[in-house]
Amino acid sequence: MRKIPTIPVDLPQIVSLALAEDIGDGDITATLIAADATAHASIVCREDAVLCGIPWAEEVIRQLDAGAVTLDWLLPEGSDIAANQTIARFAGPARTLLSAERCMLNFLQTLSGTATLSRAYARLVAHTGCQLLDTRKTIPGLRTAQKYAVAVGGCGNHRMGLYDAFLIKENHISACGSITHAVDNARSLAPGKAVEVEVESFAELDEALTAGADIIMLDNFSIAEMREAVQRNHTRGDGRSRLEASGGITRERLAEVAETGVDYISIGALTKDLKAIDLSMRFDRLQ
Repeated sequence: MRKIPTIPVDLPQIVSLALAEDIGDGDITATLIAADATAHASIVCREDAVLCGIPWAEEVIRQLDAGAVTLDWLLPEGSDIAANQTIARFAGPARTLLSAERCMLNFLQTLSGTATLSRAYARLVAHTGCQLLDTRKTIPGLRTAQKYAVAVGGCGNHRMGLYDAFLIKENHISACGSITHAVDNARSLAPGKAVEVEVESFAELDEALTAGADIIMLDNFSIAEMREAVQRNHTRGDGRSRLEASGGITRERLAEVAETGVDYISIGALTKDLKAIDLSMRFDRLQ
């Protein structure tokens, strides 16, 4: 059984915003149904996928009508789903289920899409010791949710935002005067925070290794250059730094890059190139 990551603390807030934009001051179409009508419904997945987003779907129901709806998930979070498989059954007030439908499916199809793509990518490098990482290229407002889905799919998370780790790039280095000064300043300003440096040449790599960067991002290095960087890290840096490959890495090149010995590959495609999974809700019975 795969380990499911911790649920993001902003989940209730994100769901509340999603419901507000969809329902506004009321679902006028749902009022066509009698207030005391009940319904049974099921969610069907139309394609092979990885199931992700159950906590968001449950929160939609909780905020709309806590306790009135019975939810029965037929598969756990992170499961592989086959095409045309039923993943959940619900029963409760018909109006609640109708109002919840689109919001629930939006979360499920988006997060399942993220997890599905992440799992497919993770399998491409499973024979290596390299871990794939997401980036900050996320859907606005859904960063924590998408990073959760990436982890469900089997990949890892880069920093959450600009606040939880340093990522020193060309402009930062220029402003500080050198990689060494930038790293020293970062250590002084926020001891304990991870310090990553992006390098574009072996000279910058050597300086970052000497400065003791926690992670060094190899920006647009060739395969041969990545192998050389890994060797230099082990000899000159004594393996102290982790190496991350980044820039122009396609799905077709993932395995080759991972096989160079780098520790990480960061790839924006995990969160920005997802395809929403085709899900639908069927009403089986209305009473």
